[in-house]
Amino acid sequence: MDLGPSTATLSPDRAVPEAPPLVSLRDVEKRYGNGTLALTGMSMDIRQGEFVSLLGPSGCGKSTALRLIAGLGQPSDGRLSTPRTGNRKDQSIGFVFQEPTLMPWADVFDNVWLPLRLAGQSRHAARDQVREALRMVGLEKFARSYPRELSGGMKMRVSIARALVTQPKLLLMDEPFAALDEITRQKLNDDILRLWEKFGWTVIFVTHSVFEATYLSSRVVVMAPRPGRVVSDRQLDLPYPRGEEFRTDPRFAAVARELSAALHDTMQPDPEEVR
Repeated sequence: MDLGPSTATLSPDRAVPEAPPLVSLRDVEKRYGNGTLALTGMSMDIRQGEFVSLLGPSGCGKSTALRLIAGLGQPSDGRLSTPRTGNRKDQSIGFVFQEPTLMPWADVFDNVWLPLRLAGQSRHAARDQVREALRMVGLEKFARSYPRELSGGMKMRVSIARALVTQPKLLLMDEPFAALDEITRQKLNDDILRLWEKFGWTVIFVTHSVFEATYLSSRVVVMAPRPGRVVSDRQLDLPYPRGEEFRTDPRFAAVARELSAALHDTMQPDPEEVR
């Protein structure tokens, strides 16, 4: 079920259709050494200021696509252009993984300082940037705490701060809230939207939750598995800012139903395979 294009327009400080894409994929294919075809024919453009969710079932290549965009792998075929193309030391991309992946022996400050430290920036020189990143996620009072002293939601905030400390153009998030309880997950959804609206980042967010994709996104790309590919690309005609009342808005429910139907269709057997 292709939801088709929407007549929605984003607010003026959001994506500009005429602007060159920040990320561009053209017929990207990824085949692993064991022969598994993870992605095929994947094409999409993502422009500055968009919040794009990659929505799909497990095994559809969402995380593979995100890692290729991050430069953590190379396409087997096709063309891929990102802010980091040709310069692996460029810190214009921030990545938030599924797990916080914090260093247990380091305090919160040092965990957030890590990408700046790897880039050669001293602890003293990085101090203001680290403090600002912690303030953005509400952890400025926990700079001297250790991961073992933090809740799951707080650990994920540290991971987000670490991705933001380099002030990236593009923020990549790979199902960062999937393991959290619903209340914490919704709170972090709200926090990410608040920061996105304030700073105008470009976000690519991987999720298998229809409701999370609907709540967060200005645009949702639905992917199908075996092999991973885009089956629907929908710009959401839903207003910002969004809050708790939006979760019960009829417009939210209508879009979630359409996305759910598109996701359900991706699980139907391919007629060619059935034969």
